[in-house]
Amino acid sequence: MYDLNRVPIGIYEKALPSSFSWEEKLTSAKKAGFDYLEISIDETDERLARLEWSKEEREKLKKLISATGVMIPSMCLSGHRRFPFGSKDGNTRSKALDIMKKAIELSADLGIRTIQLAAYDVYYEEEDEITKAFFIEGMEKSIAMASKAGVMLALEIMDTKFISTILRAMPYITKFNSPWFKIYPDLGNLSAWGSDVEAELELGLPHTVAIHVKETKPGVFKEVPFGEGIVKFAALFKKLKELNYQGPFLIEMWADNSKITTKEDAVRDIYNARIFVKEKMIEGGMVNAKRA
Repeated sequence: MYDLNRVPIGIYEKALPSSFSWEEKLTSAKKAGFDYLEISIDETDERLARLEWSKEEREKLKKLISATGVMIPSMCLSGHRRFPFGSKDGNTRSKALDIMKKAIELSADLGIRTIQLAAYDVYYEEEDEITKAFFIEGMEKSIAMASKAGVMLALEIMDTKFISTILRAMPYITKFNSPWFKIYPDLGNLSAWGSDVEAELELGLPHTVAIHVKETKPGVFKEVPFGEGIVKFAALFKKLKELNYQGPFLIEMWADNSKITTKEDAVRDIYNARIFVKEKMIEGGMVNAKRA
């Protein structure tokens, strides 16, 4: 259960080795001091298969969530990179909608409140006005399903130009005008594009449901160690404090390409990341040092 007197900080599932069991992932997150974990449904067959989990498999994970006290309130749904809504192939678009339907059903069963969408019209194809139109059509159908389930859909600000800024996301927020369709900014991606990140955050604040905390460099969007990139964390946390942002933060990092060999290594790495972020929050006045 959340401590409602402090800023909630979660950890991305992929920050822990894929070889870990769910119990190991949740207990590792707890040992490292995190409030929650964000599940990944990416484009691999292994993780897409989670959408087919049986009732018993879903209940087993729910029991682990209850036993560990580490919630899974959000899902990173990047499977649409492989099966995008904007594809000119009708079978691919049908698969995209099926993935979304099953992701919403899984979210409803597990108590997941927010599905973070990989905001690509297409990824492995060339984009044009047709792919954008198909994307809009897919979003309309997705929002209708999510609304009925009470599950939030949130566009991540991405590593491709299609929705590389909050400014680019806003026309879709305005067009659909739904309380179940918002944005999920990524401090790292915004910084890597060279955006005026503070202005972007101010623009998107009324529609922001959570924020990714990730280190990046110009044009490098993944696997940059905290403290070795260009993201001005303290200044951005200061801005978010001024904007009175009260929502959750999610630390995004990756374990499988690192030198992690034991559970202790994994806990140490995500713990160090949390301490780095908390120190920047304190520096920016986002949290009080006595309550960190």
